[in-house]
Amino acid sequence: MKRRFRFFPKASIGTYLIAMALATALPIFALVALLLAQLEDNQRSILKRETAQDATALARSIDRQLQDMATTLRLLSNSPELESNDFSSFHARTETALRADNLYVIAVDKSGQQLLNTRRDYGELLGKVGNLPSVEAAIKSGRIEASDVFMGRTSGEFVYNVTMPLQVGAVRALIITQNARDLAKLVTTEGLPNDWSAAVIDQGGHVVASAGATNIGFGEPFNPSILPSLVNSNGVYENKQVLPKAMLGYAQIPGWSWKAVIWGPVATAQSSILTTWRFLVIGGIALMLLAVLAAYVVARQVRLTIRSIADMANRMGEGHIVAPVETSVIEANQVAVALSNASFDRSQTEDRLHFVMNELVHRTKNLLALVQAMMRQVAKGADSVPAYQAAVADRLEGLSRSIDLLTSEQWAGASLRRVIDTHFKGFPQTTEQTEISGKDFMLKPDAVQNLGLVLHELATNSVKYGALSVPQGRVLLSWRDVTDEERDEPRLCLTWEERNGPPARPSEGSGFGTTIIKNHAAAAFGGTVDIDFRPEGFYWTLTAPRRSFERA
Repeated sequence: MKRRFRFFPKASIGTYLIAMALATALPIFALVALLLAQLEDNQRSILKRETAQDATALARSIDRQLQDMATTLRLLSNSPELESNDFSSFHARTETALRADNLYVIAVDKSGQQLLNTRRDYGELLGKVGNLPSVEAAIKSGRIEASDVFMGRTSGEFVYNVTMPLQVGAVRALIITQNARDLAKLVTTEGLPNDWSAAVIDQGGHVVASAGATNIGFGEPFNPSILPSLVNSNGVYENKQVLPKAMLGYAQIPGWSWKAVIWGPVATAQSSILTTWRFLVIGGIALMLLAVLAAYVVARQVRLTIRSIADMANRMGEGHIVAPVETSVIEANQVAVALSNASFDRSQTEDRLHFVMNELVHRTKNLLALVQAMMRQVAKGADSVPAYQAAVADRLEGLSRSIDLLTSEQWAGASLRRVIDTHFKGFPQTTEQTEISGKDFMLKPDAVQNLGLVLHELATNSVKYGALSVPQGRVLLSWRDVTDEERDEPRLCLTWEERNGPPARPSEGSGFGTTIIKNHAAAAFGGTVDIDFRPEGFYWTLTAPRRSFERA
């Protein structure tokens, strides 16, 4: 048993109930946390995909704007005014056509000198273009290119250029310029999570336009620690080292040197998951505390119940009769009732044991007195020690048979027929040479013991000297009820009659056997004994009140 429970320390029932509550709640809490973590990973994957898609969508929007500007440049490059160097007419027509879109056209020669600028009135003195390197790069590449954002000298604001190299007359490049503020109208955070931002970044890593919570100014450098990681045409960058954790989706604008970026804190995008996490943590702690409190209340109730039962057991151990206690636990009430019944049964058993002990002392004294008398009587008739020992052993064996029979019946008596069978077992010839007749009934303990002695002595004498000593001999053992006119009570007549045996002769003197079958039998049952030594065999009869035999 110790090996079976060696892993369970000794603790109060409250500790075990609280541990059971925690053991039940924690796995459920852990399972829900695992499911939420899996859901969070799924949501993160969805967020990465959506962030990349939003960046691509912004890149397409900016690409349309730049493509429109490039298309406009292509149309303007075919203007006849440029071929004829009629810059005044070209200026007037272009300025009027693009005014609504806040677009301005600049024409420059091979040195970068402005030939016209629709931001300024025609004929004003113009200098070289503000972002000469981008113009030179476009002329060198022969392709339409977008410049980095820069501070325009004419507008006084951050602007960007889309430059188309061409060679028409004196014009070597045609430029459309626009304020970065106007491009910012295309950069929107609509549909993005709260606290997220969007921006367009030029080739030099500066912000062309932005929108959202971060609100980076025009021309300001974008985070230089992130830019080296944006090497692919599109993708997602996660900042896991710095709190709060952020996610950035980017996409290269096709055919241009700019990038569109979307970024923001992951916590904001997963606010529902975080809310669920907070609810799980707070709710889980609250539920565990509630479970612990409930376990404590139940443990306290069970502890009080067990203490009540233990107190009953202690008082029962002290020998008291205890009344059952009433508790809120049905099983405990059943135990209390069982203990109460057991205490009552124990009290009765103790009383019975005391009675039995007293009875045993009384019977032991009687037996000892009987044995002493038997030994004295046997000693008178014995002519040698061996004969004395054999006679004593024989009588003690008969006495022990009665005691064994009474013990098996818990000293409650035994039937007359069973007493006869018990004592006749020691004499094998009685099985075929004895006839027994009479209605069986229960004898009381004293009658079993005394009648056993008498029957054993009658059988012993018959085996030695009477009908049972010869094969043809017969013994008739019978009993019947008789009436006595002088005594108004039922009487029983028990008869031992021998036939076909040696003639019966009275013994010389009065030995132990004669004392038992005559004097002891008459005294023990309060009756009379008649003995007749007939030629056909020994005859013995005992007549006594039935109450001396029968168990009440």
